[in-house]
Amino acid sequence: MLRVLDLVLGYGHEPVVEKVSLEVSGGKFVSLVGPSGSGKTSILRAITGLLTPRAGHVELNGSQESPGFLFQDDALLPWRTARENVALGLRIRKASKITALTEADAWLNRLGLEGFGGRFPHELSGGQRKRVAIAQVLVLKPKLLLMDEPFASLDAIVRTRLTQELLTWVEREHLSVLLVTHDLEEALTVSDTVYLLSQGPRARIRNSYTVSIPRPRDVLTTRQHPSFAPLLERLWKDMFDEAGPARFEAMK
Repeated sequence: MLRVLDLVLGYGHEPVVEKVSLEVSGGKFVSLVGPSGSGKTSILRAITGLLTPRAGHVELNGSQESPGFLFQDDALLPWRTARENVALGLRIRKASKITALTEADAWLNRLGLEGFGGRFPHELSGGQRKRVAIAQVLVLKPKLLLMDEPFASLDAIVRTRLTQELLTWVEREHLSVLLVTHDLEEALTVSDTVYLLSQGPRARIRNSYTVSIPRPRDVLTTRQHPSFAPLLERLWKDMFDEAGPARFEAMK
């Protein structure tokens, strides 16, 4: 369970977000969308402790372990191979070398990187490095997963495939997820609830949307559900109204 209560964040004189409250219940998938500059990434950083709130607080219940965090950019160590990067977290948790590398290989295979485990980051494409970074987090089996545009650098086919793989794993493992994304279709496809932030500075939660499409979900067929298109239209309208015509291009 994650609760964010009356959160105020800022880097200068004026707050970036003000009085933001949201909740991610156990086993729920929640997305956070909003115009550029509305503080979406700052909220994730506050949840992980990388940014100290000016006011309000974050409650993390039900797990003694830190949440997993998929950043926009990978943080792979250039002197370690792909499998060594993925295995690193398990080694820090005192898993044996054989166990850690075996688990690393299994996740690399799941993400379409069979045979690439011995390559160094500079020998991988941007999309391949992103998949290694995803494996690096998922191998630790976190109960709460925070994701900041994790698939933005991937082509459409790979992005759809990885989204489905992640969605299936989240549903199977009853994982809680908070996703930051600019892709409104992606947000509605995977989420139980979508929160819309207002234009910053002093961004607030403008609205929330309940996605009642049954689970388990398929990425492609979910978008054909009768309730999907009307909900997407409503979310787009609210986003457009919030950003305003003058800001719309910067938001996309």
